[in-house]
Amino acid sequence: MNNTDRWLLPDAIEEVQPPMATHVEALRRRTLDLFQTWGYEQVMPPQAEFLESLQTGLGNDLDLLTFKVTDQLSGRLLGISPDLTQQVARMDAHSIGRMGVARYCYCAPVLHARKSSLLSSRNPLQVGAEIYGSSELSADIEVICLMVALAQSLGLDSLTLDIGHVSIYHAVIDALALNDTQRAELYGLMRQRALPELKAWVHANVADPEAQALLMDMPTWSGSVELLHDLTSRLAQYQVESQLTALQDLLAVLQQRHPEVRLHLDLAELRDYNYHTGLVFSLFHKEHGHAIAKGGRYDDTGAAYGRSRPATGFSADLKTLGSLTDPGLRQVRRRIYAPVGADASLQQTVEQLRGEGAVVVQGFSGEPAEAKELNCSHRLETLSGTWQVVAV
Repeated sequence: MNNTDRWLLPDAIEEVQPPMATHVEALRRRTLDLFQTWGYEQVMPPQAEFLESLQTGLGNDLDLLTFKVTDQLSGRLLGISPDLTQQVARMDAHSIGRMGVARYCYCAPVLHARKSSLLSSRNPLQVGAEIYGSSELSADIEVICLMVALAQSLGLDSLTLDIGHVSIYHAVIDALALNDTQRAELYGLMRQRALPELKAWVHANVADPEAQALLMDMPTWSGSVELLHDLTSRLAQYQVESQLTALQDLLAVLQQRHPEVRLHLDLAELRDYNYHTGLVFSLFHKEHGHAIAKGGRYDDTGAAYGRSRPATGFSADLKTLGSLTDPGLRQVRRRIYAPVGADASLQQTVEQLRGEGAVVVQGFSGEPAEAKELNCSHRLETLSGTWQVVAV
């Protein structure tokens, strides 16, 4: 490795420099404070766990995203967390063990062994909120409204909420009696919306012409609320009336609470992390090509730990939110340069200013630091025998 290579970072591994790091940290505090006002309690899952615990019940997608390392104390494989939801499920099932409804929130870095999408970071700062112990639609509504409230509290507008229901897809697929390999192949094609490949696969694996037509049409099940009316009769034989009714009720509530948010249905939306069991939702912003937050219902995540509980929640990458929001949202404090010196009155002034919340950067002897070089907007100078703050 030459000297140039030592400065390089791995592909899609990011560092956050000032002033963006200060901005992201301010967003972290602001976000967790918001969650707590809604009754969510903060948890801090560990960065690594034994691999068999971390991957219990997970699909292949998260397995591929997981870094594996050897624990030098036990000799067992550890996984570095690529997603906090499974860990929160373990904590709810065993570490906490609360019987009633529980609300959790978190903000912690995760690490991906590969990029989950073309432009994604491999070291996102995952922030999220989850509800355990309630299967009611009102829990999903609360999580979605909290997700919207977070974006709006950060100054983001022109939002689009994309809503789907993966159990409708699974109800159709269950009726086809496919084997595990076929189900996995079809899931991948549907998720990628690879229409030519999907057409070839359907004709090769599904004999019923009516089922073929339904599968080929499924990627187009997106649009306005009227889509539900069109699908109700077409899907009557698959016993998904309750899911369609839940979607109608959800949309009615969201239209009432957030008329400023554009609603979009996508019943062919399938997630990379295939642990979702019901409603799925994504929040989009006009200045970002991918979802800025994602969530859904995942009622089976705790089953692998011996305590299955209904659950719903959402998460986002705080660094992405930071790139879309105005750094002026954070409280701007004066940054004041103080010269080096043993003057007692100077030190007293510095301590007083810091106590008032100002940032005071003091110089060192033998180092001709300039206030502007240290990003200071003000400096301390002696005027009429007292130390006073003056603009640079």
